[in-house]
Amino acid sequence: MNTHPKKYIPKVNDYVIWTNYIEGWVYFKCNEYITIEMSVKPKDEQNIKDCSLHKNDRVLVLCYTHQWKELTYCKTRISIHDNTSI
Repeated sequence: MNTHPKKYIPKVNDYVIWTNYIEGWVYFKCNEYITIEMSVKPKDEQNIKDCSLHKNDRVLVLCYTHQWKELTYCKTRISIHDNTSI
């Protein structure tokens, strides 16, 4: 009989809490780590003019695979552009 809880594997657009200090949306995932988006701030017009590829500044934190066991899953959003939970 398996008594171990199911291991959470984060996905992009999941909202997570990491050891009660960091929380936010999973913004990127690869085999080695995820990034957790802690905050988003619109760029000013000059910064958009200088680099129009991105319209926002983001604070992202790396969380490596060996640390995923420290994550608490909260919810999932539809997309980066829509924070509606599914």
